Amino acid sequence: MHNQYSVEVEGNDRIFTLNHAYCVGYTGRDKEKTLEHVAELKEIGVPEPEEIPTLFPVSQTSLIQGGTMQVIGNQTSGEAEIVFIFGESPDDVYVTVGSDHTDRELETVDINKSKQVCDKPFARKAWKLSDIKDHWDELELTSEILVNGQWVNYQKHKVSAILPIEEIFDYLKGKQIEFKNSIVFAGTVPLLDGFKFGQEFHMSFNDPIRNDQISTSYKIINLRED
Repeated sequence: MHNQYSVEVEGNDRIFTLNHAYCVGYTGRDKEKTLEHVAELKEIGVPEPEEIPTLFPVSQTSLIQGGTMQVIGNQTSGEAEIVFIFGESPDDVYVTVGSDHTDRELETVDINKSKQVCDKPFARKAWKLSDIKDHWDELELTSEILVNGQWVNYQKHKVSAILPIEEIFDYLKGKQIEFKNSIVFAGTVPLLDGFKFGQEFHMSFNDPIRNDQISTSYKIINLRED
């Protein structure tokens, strides 16, 4: 079934049924820097959000686990994100890494549509939230992008740059989302040197305390060569 995904948890494969998918934008912990980012986006034509953070429902059928992503145009890009996977019960929560791949050109017209037209990749491995929650701010997101045959460092920052888990979950509860059997792309860390558009994207979630890592990659195929 298309709504079922295999994810490795503690060395064992587990099948998750995912009926709902969401992205949460503007989740920076430093509110002033978040507003600066909004202003930067406004300068390139991206509309200001009506609220901060902002919830973007996305199609469950856009979920992929690595491989190849097909897009239209050469101005799409990903960002390594914290991803929460919610199982059958309230304490059945897992964390992995994914990419909120977005059409940056369409983003200047409609942010939600810009997210909807691109697939949402996430890794085939996850951690139990209970196993990493006590050292959450020590976790680190990194990403690299392949541009013209060369890998370029794109992101590298601890998740302390993102809102605390409790604030994210409280926000989601306030939006009355369906937690059971859902997946939430819940925020990213700053870019090292602005948006870049490439042919392949690699992302990692690093746990220095437990010496563990979750990684995945995907290729980006432009169906319309400009």
